[in-house]
Amino acid sequence: MKIDIKTLDNGSAGEAELPEAIFGAAPRQDIMARVVHWQLAKRRSGNHKVKGMGEVSGTTKKPYKQKGTGNARQGSLRSPQFRTGGAVHGPVVRDHGYDLPKKVRRLGLISALSQKQAEGKLVVIDAATSSVKTKELAAKLKILGWNNTLFIDHAVDANFLRASANIHRVDVLPTVGANVYDILQHDLLVLTTAAIEGLRERLA
Repeated sequence: MKIDIKTLDNGSAGEAELPEAIFGAAPRQDIMARVVHWQLAKRRSGNHKVKGMGEVSGTTKKPYKQKGTGNARQGSLRSPQFRTGGAVHGPVVRDHGYDLPKKVRRLGLISALSQKQAEGKLVVIDAATSSVKTKELAAKLKILGWNNTLFIDHAVDANFLRASANIHRVDVLPTVGANVYDILQHDLLVLTTAAIEGLRERLA
């Protein structure tokens, strides 16, 4: 499928060919949801922790004798029923990540790219390079109407990354870092011609 190539100066730079297998597939909402859940699970630090009965500070002495007091029998003041006792079944440090088949991750990325193309929210530019400062780049993006935008390039230009770093809701990723969550989080997806070739190689 053909798509017009734009420039950051709001000009035209010809046409590009989008691979039908990557940008023309039927979007699978269920697959994208699985991939996003997998991504967010891997991001979780898992360092939440509470102290159990064996970890809280306190005496290990039996509070009072077993019989004759009229009270319920107790073996330790560190038991969870006491105010200073340990927590029961509380969170522990662990890894929340899990495995997701590579074919599912691939299909999820293809679905996200195809959905952006189907919605008309995919733009191709000749190159994502910049020799200007943040203020000037922000002015260019405002003229284009690109407020919530994800740029994907095969090899991210350092100057463009630096200029766009402080622009709200504008992010830049290399093709190896293209992912379903970030694509869906942004309203507009902007690819360079080099990024198209990079995605073609990655998803071949």
